[in-house]
Amino acid sequence: MSMVDVQPSAAGMTMTPPPRKRVLPGWAIFAIGVVAVVGVLATTSYLTGQPALTSTSTMQNTITLGLPILLCGLGGIWAERSGMINIGLEGMMILGTWGAAFGGYHWGPWVAVLSGMIFGAVGGALHAVATVTFGVNHIVSGVAINLLGAGVAKYLSTLIFAPISDNPRDSPPIEQFDTYSAPGLSDWLGDLEREQRVVISDIAGLLRGLVTGVSPTLIIGILLVILTYVVLWRTRFGLRLRSCGENPKAAESLGVNVYFYKYVAVIASGALAGIGGAALVLGSSPSIYQEGQTANRGFIGLAAMIFGNWRPGGTLAGAGLFGYADGLRLSATPEAVHALLYAAVISAGLLVIWQLFRRKWTTAALAAVGAVGVYALYFATDELPQEFLPYMPHIITLIVLALAAQRLRPPAADGVPYRRGEGD
Repeated sequence: MSMVDVQPSAAGMTMTPPPRKRVLPGWAIFAIGVVAVVGVLATTSYLTGQPALTSTSTMQNTITLGLPILLCGLGGIWAERSGMINIGLEGMMILGTWGAAFGGYHWGPWVAVLSGMIFGAVGGALHAVATVTFGVNHIVSGVAINLLGAGVAKYLSTLIFAPISDNPRDSPPIEQFDTYSAPGLSDWLGDLEREQRVVISDIAGLLRGLVTGVSPTLIIGILLVILTYVVLWRTRFGLRLRSCGENPKAAESLGVNVYFYKYVAVIASGALAGIGGAALVLGSSPSIYQEGQTANRGFIGLAAMIFGNWRPGGTLAGAGLFGYADGLRLSATPEAVHALLYAAVISAGLLVIWQLFRRKWTTAALAAVGAVGVYALYFATDELPQEFLPYMPHIITLIVLALAAQRLRPPAADGVPYRRGEGD
């Protein structure tokens, strides 16, 4: 047999697809992101002379204000991974704040968390009945839940709390959780922070905020992040639930009870939002329910979920970002908040370098223009207007979502109506 006989023709050759590029694991991407954020903040703190950017108090406020956002974001993951849009998280969170205040006033902080979870789960159950059983549009039902949650909480507060607190808008104060610190580690980090060494003191301040005055609600939040990941991505139950959000018809053909999984997901979503409401009540000073207390954090939680690409780790990062913007406003001077513009310039500069490395010329040019514009604003002003500060987390939310929109991949059947037994 000749060489010509044994060599396949070009037409008959089976082309082997090129190997896929190795993608970094999620934990590595998260770690790189944390290092990058700390580096930008430390650089900004040094160049602007604003140590409050990385202080212990700023980190503690970030945790307090970011935790309710994180829990709402986790609730959004549960619902939307099953194919159910849940913009009613705000209303469920409001129900959770009232339930936490009621339970906490009578029986203490642990019952406050449980009561907030139950009230939020009731809101989730109402949303599930309307959307899963009766086929109501998810958005319409979510808006109704938001209105219902605010109305029910206001009515119950007037009925139950007003005779006790003499104020229909507030509950009486409830008992707070005891907080815990790592005495030796906290003191050592405090000494490093006060020395104001470049980078070292910044890292010490941020770490000290994580190990000083730790509340059980923070531990609950971290455990729920881990639990969400393990249940949804490492169990058969989670695989079936996520299949309902990707292709419910295919899941149904394999014997999956799609209605059951959607119900469980939406009720769990409401329960998590309710725990977020409880964390908001227990994290306030004094610990009380207040009308309008959530301040649209349920919607910001949805934004954190989208920023995190419907994954727990990314949602944690998004909640930290939005919580930091809110926490810095409360713990720092207007000049320190103004220094965030400088941090935005540094971030935009890094984005330019990255996009040039990837040969994304248009994106690099837009980032460069944005960096110049923000730097001009920073150079021309001494501090941001006071009217702007309360809305800073919302503005950052819009900017971050606009920048992250190109890499997002929601569940394929998210929001798609599903009726059992119907064909495609």
